[in-house]
Amino acid sequence: MTNPIDQLIAEKGVLLADGATGTNLFAMGLEAGEAPEMWNESAPEKITALHQGFVDSGADIILTNSFGGTRHRLKLHNAQDRVFELNKKAAEIACDVAANAGRRVIVAGSVGPTGELLVPLGALTYDEAVEAFAEQIEGLKAGGAEVAWIETMSAPDEIRAAAEAAVRVGLPYTFTGSFDTAGKTMMGLHPKDIHGAADGVAEAAVAVGANCGVGASDILSSLLDMAAAKPDATIIVKGNCGIPEFRGDQIHYSGTPELMCDYVRLAIDGGAKIIGGCCGTSFEHLKAMRQALDTHQKQATPDLAKIVEKIGPLRNKAADNSNAAPRRTRRSRMSGT
Repeated sequence: MTNPIDQLIAEKGVLLADGATGTNLFAMGLEAGEAPEMWNESAPEKITALHQGFVDSGADIILTNSFGGTRHRLKLHNAQDRVFELNKKAAEIACDVAANAGRRVIVAGSVGPTGELLVPLGALTYDEAVEAFAEQIEGLKAGGAEVAWIETMSAPDEIRAAAEAAVRVGLPYTFTGSFDTAGKTMMGLHPKDIHGAADGVAEAAVAVGANCGVGASDILSSLLDMAAAKPDATIIVKGNCGIPEFRGDQIHYSGTPELMCDYVRLAIDGGAKIIGGCCGTSFEHLKAMRQALDTHQKQATPDLAKIVEKIGPLRNKAADNSNAAPRRTRRSRMSGT
């Protein structure tokens, strides 16, 4: 399978992925509880504007509006029979923007978790998960997506199921975990072990890493663990824009463009090859991140003390790596809220 990510990294060194989906769609009028995937058909001009904003800000990779595009997620909106068409449309919209960018922009098909627990913790079998992911990825591929971007995962078996589905459909794939529970995923996966989450799948991932979670300091801490475990890996970090704060009934993120620039520089120093923003990351943030990426010369790998000095304290990682109770934050059903 063609690997566009390695090809573009060879040309540019480090790639900039896009920012938040949900934050920006809510600003465009998406209502809480509404499925953003439905906007691929009912408001395609707004999804086009989302992608265009990120391309104009300098993104090398844009993610399709399909995070909740499995039958299990769409069933919540009585759209479980429209998986193929909604995912195909998501990819087509992103591909149209990328084709007119005037430079190389990779379209990655966003594949989020099903929201179900796999056997033995839940009722969903591994084979059923593979089928559900394959159904989604077929639509993304038909619409022109070049890579399956498996993201915000917690369970290794669900990562493996999505990876197997991508290989079955014939797309290269990446995957990222959300290390939001005392430095691990909710299902106990440690950052250093992310590299082996899809072991046994016929084709290896083209990149692995972390997204979402809590704040930029925490995801940079995860980056250090991932890079130390496999220094030659192509690692993704797509961190939240600071810390979520409730202001009335609205969630705001504390990260400034300046903070996200520091995050980019530290991520480069820490060995990340693909850097983006997740929840709270606006076009303004991403534009600043582009400038930081383009002007930074890689320096020595930072330690946690330097990360905390630049970005702020860890919010969700047990200081002694014990089984301390995690601090939890509300996370939306969609990626990049």
